[in-house]
Amino acid sequence: MTTILLVEDDRTVRETLALNLRAEGYQVETAEDGETGLHLARQAGFDLIVLDVMLPKLDGLTVCRLIRKQDDVPIILLTARGTETDKIIGLETGADDYITKPFSLGEFLARVRAALRRGRSTGAPAVELTSGDLRLDLIARRAFRGEAEIQLAPREFDLLATLMRNTGAVLTRDLLLAQVWGDDFPGDDRTVDVHIRWLRQKIESDPSVPAHITTVRGVGYRFEG
Repeated sequence: MTTILLVEDDRTVRETLALNLRAEGYQVETAEDGETGLHLARQAGFDLIVLDVMLPKLDGLTVCRLIRKQDDVPIILLTARGTETDKIIGLETGADDYITKPFSLGEFLARVRAALRRGRSTGAPAVELTSGDLRLDLIARRAFRGEAEIQLAPREFDLLATLMRNTGAVLTRDLLLAQVWGDDFPGDDRTVDVHIRWLRQKIESDPSVPAHITTVRGVGYRFEG
């Protein structure tokens, strides 16, 4: 059975998330502070760890950093802090995903499923990403739909690769800007919208009804597996 460690100091949030995870068939262990969460993480082999950032005794970023030194278990960070700097720090600490409160249970469960699909690192970087008839060769930086090659500009390729690596997860425009263009990029999030439109014209059968890259209104974009 898939086991998940949930570390959250807010009792209502902790119990609600645990209840819904168990309803999905997951086995869930919980902790209400960072020290207990770190102890549990080191004692048992979890398939996924969900960490609040603002925890008593030991904050979530520190817990994430310490876990990552000895384990490649997927980690999702939860936080009420939503600045781009916070997100980048969280991801650079070793987290696989970052969800800003408040969030819907549907989004949360989708992120959990996506993180579990990606699973633990094999120790070697991926050389190819595939979804249906869509394939990215990360070494040669070539994209294919079936046997036909798709001509992508460098930014388009990087954007598509980022989305495919996070299949099922909603990525905000700000996060995509930071990941693909860099956090010192002087443009705004409309740059992402323009590149998404270009990508859809190249990879979708019908760009007006996208099947691969869907828009999550008011949040960002999600790549559908």
